[in-house]
Amino acid sequence: MTNEALELLLHRNATLTENALREYYTDDPDLQVLLDAERYSLFAGGKRIRPTLTLEFCRLFGGEEAAALPFACAVEMVHTYSLIHDDLPCMDNDDLRRGKPTNHKVFGEGVAVLAGDALLTGAFEAAATNTAAGAEVSAMAVAYLAGCAGRYGMIGGQIMDIEGEKRKLTQDEVFRLQSLKTGALISAASVMGALAAGVRTDDPAMERVVRYAENIGLVFQIVDDLLDRRGDEATLGKRVHVDEEHHKNTFLSFCTEEEAWLYAERLTADACRAIRLYPSSEILVSLAEWLLKREK
Repeated sequence: MTNEALELLLHRNATLTENALREYYTDDPDLQVLLDAERYSLFAGGKRIRPTLTLEFCRLFGGEEAAALPFACAVEMVHTYSLIHDDLPCMDNDDLRRGKPTNHKVFGEGVAVLAGDALLTGAFEAAATNTAAGAEVSAMAVAYLAGCAGRYGMIGGQIMDIEGEKRKLTQDEVFRLQSLKTGALISAASVMGALAAGVRTDDPAMERVVRYAENIGLVFQIVDDLLDRRGDEATLGKRVHVDEEHHKNTFLSFCTEEEAWLYAERLTADACRAIRLYPSSEILVSLAEWLLKREK
């Protein structure tokens, strides 16, 4: 698949997801500042990589788009809440996200915290009420998302990140930190897509889904680390050199840029091997290769 074709597919999936996300919002004058804050970050742009994983894994296994869309929305809500909270002064203290002022710079810290909270709870409501997927599949998806977003997933990775500012982590600790902080939600997006298509959690096919997702999750973070070091703010739409400023433990804490890149290439190749046996895997293979080479 060419980059142009993949970009068109990403745009289509992003449009589908954004249209579906808008259905979860009804204006309420008493809550307008909260709704505005949520939507400010939720519709701030981005490639919608996680929803695309949900939709494409559902399609890979022959599922219906309608069954995957609420799960795609749920994952994007969780992702957006995490960005709002990450940017807060008590966390990374960032003023810029996707080329725009961060949520708390526009609405204030209190509203930003509540907007993140509302997105998180809204995500579970979206996943739990997925009538197209059915109650049993929705329950499995909710449980999986909770695990990936919680203390043994994304939140666990975040606390390791914060605590890691006080000392140098070992290589194994950095691997776990990044697998949880970034990789867990990518795994959730992929697994929920397969669940929407009827793949059971104990199906051998699900092992391939997880293998693909865990690998590209690490690749995503390695590329992020490289871009933070050598990228520019105008292209990325956010501050650079933040990792060094906050004494973050990253892959580049224990290897050179070249070594990190070579490792990312190996992870990408393994991710692609995990799913190549499926006839319609070209899209997900191309996505993995595109993520490796992205510039923002």
